[in-house]
Amino acid sequence: MKYKIVKLTDLSGNEANIYSIYLPDYGKTLFEIFLQENQNSFKSELIDILDRLKVIGKHTGARESYFKLYEGEPGDGICALYDEPDKSLRLYCIRYGCLIIILGGGGHKQSHTLQEDKKLKQENYFLRQVVKDIKRKMELGDIKISEDGTEFLGNLEIIDHEEEQ
Repeated sequence: MKYKIVKLTDLSGNEANIYSIYLPDYGKTLFEIFLQENQNSFKSELIDILDRLKVIGKHTGARESYFKLYEGEPGDGICALYDEPDKSLRLYCIRYGCLIIILGGGGHKQSHTLQEDKKLKQENYFLRQVVKDIKRKMELGDIKISEDGTEFLGNLEIIDHEEEQ
């Protein structure tokens, strides 16, 4: 699968840069797909999540307290953003400290564990692959984080599972 890491300028600000994964086959980012899938059933929760993202980008940065941490493999930065802990809408993200987050997809949590929910498992495991792809491209020098730790630089287009020379 081919995808690109794109900056969401309307959500990014002085405190954090917010990115998502653009899927050329869909002509949308994972975050846009998440918004469309949940706009009818979870409108108030989406508004709260959007408000939280604006606060993260422009006022506070990506504080740990905004996320449910450790939603992936140890050290990969995958976490879930939600409007309030007792709500069931989850947006999976990759958090690079307090200055950069990549928004993935998510959905309504209907089961006790991630593994029991096919949709959430699919969204989470895709981000796990994105982390591996980014790490590989960083090792090759194709992607790096800016000196001040606020932005991704380099070739942000990725072909999943590609064999690079």
